[in-house]
Amino acid sequence: MARKAAPDRVKMAFEDVGIKIPIADLQPLRVITESIKKTPKFEQIAASIREVGIIEPPVVARDRADAGKYLLLDGHLRIEVLKDLGETEVACLVSTDDEAFTYNRRVSRIAIVQEHKMILKAVERGVPEERIARALNVNVAEIRKKRRLLVGICPEAAEILKDKHVPINSFTELRKMAPLRQIEAAELMVAMNKYTINYAKSLYAATPPSQLADAQKRKTVNGLSDDQIALMERESANLDRDFKMAEQSYGADHLDLVLAKGYLAKLLGNARVVRYLTQHHQEFLTEFQRIAELESTAA
Repeated sequence: MARKAAPDRVKMAFEDVGIKIPIADLQPLRVITESIKKTPKFEQIAASIREVGIIEPPVVARDRADAGKYLLLDGHLRIEVLKDLGETEVACLVSTDDEAFTYNRRVSRIAIVQEHKMILKAVERGVPEERIARALNVNVAEIRKKRRLLVGICPEAAEILKDKHVPINSFTELRKMAPLRQIEAAELMVAMNKYTINYAKSLYAATPPSQLADAQKRKTVNGLSDDQIALMERESANLDRDFKMAEQSYGADHLDLVLAKGYLAKLLGNARVVRYLTQHHQEFLTEFQRIAELESTAA
């Protein structure tokens, strides 16, 4: 009986423990200019650090060319704030990989539903709204608005949008719709990858009165007449029907595209085939190459 091959050891991404490093020993990979320090993002990070300190340690790698020095892979703005505050050292995570791109490409802004849940949790633990506002560099009214974000939003719609970057005012438009229509609207937002307030308003304008949260209330949309609203409702109904039909066939169509892409890539690897298409069917060759070179068929 053949012996099982020993599994490959997984390389640790970081050293076992974080360490405190003098800020003077950190070598930044990019320059933080005065214009960057005037941006809202920098001011928000500065307010957070002043209020609650460093939450996410900067990531560094040992400089192989200069012993005792460290390359700063992630956390340039945090380090700049600490310098302005007069700090001389900082606790860091030490990476075993010195590629800054690995970290920067994974930075993602927190979604508003996640921020809402974080604020609720902080309030439940007794953190005053004023302190949260100072940490996020916003006013208290903004914190209260985010606390009430999901009031009137059905759980299913909230779940669909939980990791999407939806403007807070788009939820105001969703709140005017009945739960089932909220779910439809959220699915359309995701399908179209559009979450703007204007798109949310267009979904509300296209919602029949029977699918509104208050079906008895007369729907009014600024800048649109009753006839235009009725037209939008009909067009929306047609779009919903077409979307559901496309959704039903998506799986089979996607599989066909994957198979076609693989076949064409193999076909175009044959020099004789490419030469023949170049001489006799240039238009086919162009389309075949376009399909074969698709980076992803999952979009």
